[in-house]
Amino acid sequence: MTQSKSDTHTSRIAIERIYINMRHLFIRGSYKPAGISGKSLRESLLTLKPEIYGDIDHPEKVELEGMLYVLERLPHGIEECRFIKLTAQEGISEAGHEVIIPTKRRRNCYRIDSDRMYIETTRGRSDIYDILTHLTFLYNESEKIKNQSIDPKGAFTDDWKRLEEVVKLELAGEEIEDKNAIVYLSNVLGRTVREVQDAIEKFNGSQIANSLYHITYWLGKRAILEQEKGEDREISFSAKLREMVGQHNYGERWAQNIKMQLAADGLIGKPIHIISANLHSFMNTLYGFTAAKKKYTDLQSLAMDSNDAGNASLRERIHKYALAHGMTELRDDSGTNLTVQIFDLCKGDFDKHPLGFRCDKNAPVLIVMDYAFGEQAYECMDELLKPYEKDGSLTYLDVKSVSVMGKAGILEGDKGDLMIPTAHVFEGTGDNYPFNNVLKKSDFEGNGLQVFEGTMITVLGTSLQNRNVLNHFRTSTWNAVGLEMEGAHYQKAIQSAARIRRSISEKVEVLYAYYASDNPLKTGKTLASGSLGIEGVKPTYLITQKILERILM
Repeated sequence: MTQSKSDTHTSRIAIERIYINMRHLFIRGSYKPAGISGKSLRESLLTLKPEIYGDIDHPEKVELEGMLYVLERLPHGIEECRFIKLTAQEGISEAGHEVIIPTKRRRNCYRIDSDRMYIETTRGRSDIYDILTHLTFLYNESEKIKNQSIDPKGAFTDDWKRLEEVVKLELAGEEIEDKNAIVYLSNVLGRTVREVQDAIEKFNGSQIANSLYHITYWLGKRAILEQEKGEDREISFSAKLREMVGQHNYGERWAQNIKMQLAADGLIGKPIHIISANLHSFMNTLYGFTAAKKKYTDLQSLAMDSNDAGNASLRERIHKYALAHGMTELRDDSGTNLTVQIFDLCKGDFDKHPLGFRCDKNAPVLIVMDYAFGEQAYECMDELLKPYEKDGSLTYLDVKSVSVMGKAGILEGDKGDLMIPTAHVFEGTGDNYPFNNVLKKSDFEGNGLQVFEGTMITVLGTSLQNRNVLNHFRTSTWNAVGLEMEGAHYQKAIQSAARIRRSISEKVEVLYAYYASDNPLKTGKTLASGSLGIEGVKPTYLITQKILERILM
């Protein structure tokens, strides 16, 4: 066995071990990060060394880009909390607790008191594993901070004492001496002053409420209190959450709300096209040319202007126009956190649409659903494709196509490039879903972006991918071009609905296209390096245009 194959095998075993441990801990109901189970998770994560977590395996250097990525997806203030509990929807907000929503992940979280954070987890196992992976990373980094804050004799270092003073001044709203504070912080973090300065700028530029000084101090303090005073940290799962996972409770309510709206609007029997995508590109592409004051002749100009952070008035104008001309927006209250836009295209004015869309009295209905998360994609699509039941009678939806425009990690190329899948392979299993993708590589060529066609790997979690495993998928006979988290789950729901349940036609068309949000094989191009930003506009609207052309032309 070559070294490369050996490393790949070790990494794949580490991924499997992490998920087995997580499933076991979830069933058990609680665990302590510093206990035997928590240490086992950390050891597996260190063996794996996921690309997104950079220097996680370095004994002294605290990984700063990974920390920013994680904290943007966890509730503000979590670094201060000793007890973290994952729950289902259990009426916490009704008790008067203020909801905290992370900046980069739709989760309702609640700070119960100074020690307790509750995280409402309604999107299935993928969501739970995502949270646990991020917490395991954070606790690993907190141990590094603790170790660098206590000298060999067990006394606190001067840098730690100075950092504590900085945090107290910051809390009191008093001025701090930045040039000195950065030096104290860099010593505690095991990073250079320049690295810390760059990190502080990134943290300040994010929407995270607390500073890097504050976060570093509290991560270290919690680890210190655990070691010196026995104040163990603990992660637990509510009984209701453990009972509800896998039951489709949230997806069923979500899908029923959509079907009830279709029935109320007289659309339940019309041809329907379901699209998983963002909540701006289809609305802007359909209505933006008519709604905007400015005369646009091409989609990319409209797209760039409508996604300009300083152009809120244009976005609001298009949104209001769409609501008045056939769009209904369903804000989710079921727990899925997936907003849906329903487009009754008979009510729009598309006669002079520059892209040549045809929408007469027989025009179809579009259901655009926001991005699902991992396994949640199966739950929601499976429920949506079931017939509408009312008063004991069933109405089958006339689903003509299902389209998925997704963000994915690319294994060749760069951020913003395109991937057109021919099959989805589910990581860690023998499950594979080949399909006839209506969208082809040739549809996207000649637009200034690289286009790759081949297999997509549906991974258990993007946070756990490492270079060895990804190279295996890229260079082996799988011929993988990218990785994502929802494709196989969607395809599982579509195929079971068409071929087993017979709730939709076997002739339903499937349109898949992804744009690259990152390249995990390139240093500095992982998800932790930041979002696509304006670079993502071109591929997003190009895919949107191609999907709409197939449906409406």
